[in-house]
Amino acid sequence: MIEHFRLLAGFNRWANGRIYDAAAALSEADYLKTRACAFFGSIHGTLNHLLLVDLLWFGRLAAAVPAISRLDEILYDDFAALRKAREAEDERIVELLRGMAEVGLTEDCRFTLISEPGERAMQRHLMLATVFNHQTHHRGQVHAMLKEAGAEPPALDLINYPEALG
Repeated sequence: MIEHFRLLAGFNRWANGRIYDAAAALSEADYLKTRACAFFGSIHGTLNHLLLVDLLWFGRLAAAVPAISRLDEILYDDFAALRKAREAEDERIVELLRGMAEVGLTEDCRFTLISEPGERAMQRHLMLATVFNHQTHHRGQVHAMLKEAGAEPPALDLINYPEALG
């Protein structure tokens, strides 16, 4: 199972890079435009949310949860700073998975959600599945918003990730 999650960490980094490359081609107005289909207001808001949630989930796994109080909290106001932070987080995720052992994946990790009171517990492998699924969900929304903005959305299927093909 750990090899699968390591593959997903690399894929996640690759897919995020492709999404950011496509977003970089937009005008600032199109990038920041409020869109009805966006859960977090805009392409920027959605990309920001993805970074924020990764910081939370992987912070929980590493026992170093950042002080974030809302799921729509803006961490970076501009594209360049957000992209730099995204790239750093993707590298951290890849390294975290490199250091994880298979044996620890079924252990519970205790955490508190921002959106709901009370402590919870979840096995580490389910936390990883949750966060990678969350990335795919919101990257799909950004993909649709890129098309709506007139950009060419990149192919993001796992079949297009070179490392998946061996």
